[in-house]
Amino acid sequence: MRRFTRGLVTAVVVGAVVAGTAGWAAGSAQEPVTGPPPGTAAWKAAGLPDPERTDPAGTARFFAGLGPAERRALVLAHPSVVGNLDGAPLELRYAANARTAAGRFAGARVLAYDPRGRGQAVLVYGDLARARRVAVLVPGSDVDAGRMESLTRKATALREATGGRTAVVAWAGYTTPVGVGPDAAAGELAEAGAGRLVRFTEGLRAAGVANAPSLFCHSYGSVVCGLAAHRLKAKDLVVFGSPGMRAANAAALGTTARVWAAKDPTDWIDRVPNVAVAGYGHGPDPTAPEFGARRVPAADAVGHDGYFAPGTSSLRAFAAIAEGDAR
Repeated sequence: MRRFTRGLVTAVVVGAVVAGTAGWAAGSAQEPVTGPPPGTAAWKAAGLPDPERTDPAGTARFFAGLGPAERRALVLAHPSVVGNLDGAPLELRYAANARTAAGRFAGARVLAYDPRGRGQAVLVYGDLARARRVAVLVPGSDVDAGRMESLTRKATALREATGGRTAVVAWAGYTTPVGVGPDAAAGELAEAGAGRLVRFTEGLRAAGVANAPSLFCHSYGSVVCGLAAHRLKAKDLVVFGSPGMRAANAAALGTTARVWAAKDPTDWIDRVPNVAVAGYGHGPDPTAPEFGARRVPAADAVGHDGYFAPGTSSLRAFAAIAEGDAR
């Protein structure tokens, strides 16, 4: 009976999404990339701290005990580890990823690059160490190191809308679903992504980024943010085009961050049933009044991916949130 129920709910959720997207093909199953950075075996063989057993604060302390020459030597010998090591100094990570991801990304500094699986990457627009405000964008399905155009477009639009005062991070740091299928209706990829997102934000703080970030979470990315919320030190949690956050309401997220939600009237996500049965579906609509999130205006956005379009009320509101001006 349980197997039948899971199958039925999956069929309902996936069927609704496919219908709402005019027949977008169902996606293939994905295995999340987790664990320590690539190259860890050689790093450990050299007697260096185990990335799996060292938290970002411990990583920061390790690098603080090294001299400039020792740090440069690690970048040269172990770029794939240093470039993905949460808590390592930002400039060292940039230098390491300039070696491993050379020529792959333009207009941004690369804070992380992991080629395993479909590839993961974290790009930074602006001076992350000195910016008065920091925003982190968490994407939904179909984003990876080779397909970041939509995410980087959002990041640059938000940075421009804040007058360049906010440093914006395009965080493609987890394995996203591909297309619409059981992965998009389930929580496994989001759970893996939530752990990586928490560690990433802890790494920023350990590396000296003093200001807590505002997180902007799109579509399935809002599921990631919902599962991570109670462990995140965030100023704002903004979800848009969300299928649900796996929480009954904003209070159930267990966060001190301000929670915001946006959904435009033409977004196909509105056709997805807000169910949560047998592990499938992501629960209540965050834009519903009873959820308790602050509503972001989005009436002039178009479709599921139009919230950062220039001139939209949603982009203006996102900029105000990122800048700390929204109430």
